[in-house]
Amino acid sequence: MLRRSVPRLLGAALFATFSAHAQLKPGEYVFERGRGVLKIAPGSGGAHKFHINTVGGNFHICTLEGVIRNGEARMAESAHDKLPCIVTFSAKKNGIAVASKHERACSTYCGVRAHFDGFYTLPPPNCEPSRVRHARNQFKAAYDQKRYTEALALLKPVLDQCGSLLHDYDDGWVRNDLAITHHRVGNNAACRDTLLRWVDLARQSDADIKDGFPPSDAEEMLRLARATRFNLKLCGAPLATSGKP
Repeated sequence: MLRRSVPRLLGAALFATFSAHAQLKPGEYVFERGRGVLKIAPGSGGAHKFHINTVGGNFHICTLEGVIRNGEARMAESAHDKLPCIVTFSAKKNGIAVASKHERACSTYCGVRAHFDGFYTLPPPNCEPSRVRHARNQFKAAYDQKRYTEALALLKPVLDQCGSLLHDYDDGWVRNDLAITHHRVGNNAACRDTLLRWVDLARQSDADIKDGFPPSDAEEMLRLARATRFNLKLCGAPLATSGKP
């Protein structure tokens, strides 16, 4: 009986380890409302290759890549004198939780305002970052050729189906692209409705926007505010800015 129980227990332990490891499915995962991407690809010997790129405040970034074995990746560099940078990957129902095993040991891979620890969501079909980029490129090609109805059909699903996974800046530009396309097909009400989320920003003066964000973020916010003001005016809802010009 003892001889039989040992291999059974060992086999069960090996199966549990394999099952947990197998849950790390290859694919593209989205970080914190589009603030980054985790890509996982099959590696050799049951391992996985990974690449992480995230964006934080003022466009500071984290970039790291390596090999995951048994749910962990040991990185070549560490910001800690004595502790290594080890990144852990835990498969969850709707994505993967990523963390640094030793606090701040992995900060060498990030700008001051950026981080990569957190949850990476497995996007629904057609919402992988690469597919969203492809849809936006197809939209631009159709729009540039004045095929506005087709352009609208190409881009609208990006907002409708993938909106919760878009970075704020991407959301702003997708909405402005959709708004002006609604205008081109004669639907100014839809144009205005599409831009509602960005009306508060558009109402702020350029000076207030510059004062309210770090320099690189302020530059992008200014571009979005100006585009939103312009498109709202086209669609019959001009805005007066508040505060200093």
